[in-house]
Amino acid sequence: MPTDFFGRVMVVFQRYGMSMLQGAGVSLAIALVGTVAGCIIGFAVGIVQTIPVESKDNSLKKGVLWFVKLMLNAYVEFFRGTPMMAQAMFIYYGLFPLMGINMTMWQAAYFILSINTGAYMAETVRGGILSIDGGQTEGAKAIGMTHVQTMLYVILPQALRNIMPQIGNNLIINIKDSCVLSVIGVAELLYKTKAAAGALYMNFETYTITMVMYFIMTFTCSQILRWLEGLMDGADNYDLATMDTLAHTSGMYRYEEKKEDER
Repeated sequence: MPTDFFGRVMVVFQRYGMSMLQGAGVSLAIALVGTVAGCIIGFAVGIVQTIPVESKDNSLKKGVLWFVKLMLNAYVEFFRGTPMMAQAMFIYYGLFPLMGINMTMWQAAYFILSINTGAYMAETVRGGILSIDGGQTEGAKAIGMTHVQTMLYVILPQALRNIMPQIGNNLIINIKDSCVLSVIGVAELLYKTKAAAGALYMNFETYTITMVMYFIMTFTCSQILRWLEGLMDGADNYDLATMDTLAHTSGMYRYEEKKEDER
């Protein structure tokens, strides 16, 4: 056994590196699926929470919206206000058996992370929608758009750019927080790390490798998401499109200056 630190790190990696890499792949897969599904849930909940209630609406619509929003608010507050480890134990070992739901460990892991992420994304989406100027909604309604059309074609495309950093933040958090799912038997990165450290009695070296793996995953994902944000920003300079191809948009195009004065 080597006496230097890096030598011992290499021994750990040679013996358990493949197992830890498999655990890292599990963590990344669960985080990606949970983030995508959570974003879908969050967008759906956020849109419903921002449906306006107008005085001309009938009592039935007002009552249904009030009840639905109450249930959605309860869902958001419950999953934002309790630890995901407790949620996993409660759902997998208690709620599913009580309701007679036969769900595998992997399905439960995807489900738990998705609904947890959805609760956080719902508030993010709601805030993103409310951050868009009210004149956008008024203009859409003025040309006859419904609430759904206004959300899909006017508000959400603008709100999406504003909430992209938070989506990336949730993905990074999910990569790290996927370790709590080991309580229901998911063999993710930290689960594999504990097994390797316990077998070799080298905690410092083993967890050093784990921290490097987590950093590589989170740093790579953050850089990819920043690149996507840059794509969404578009070009710095552009010309507005016009129906007349012979006419240039006022204020956007500059004719080349003639080198010689006209006589």
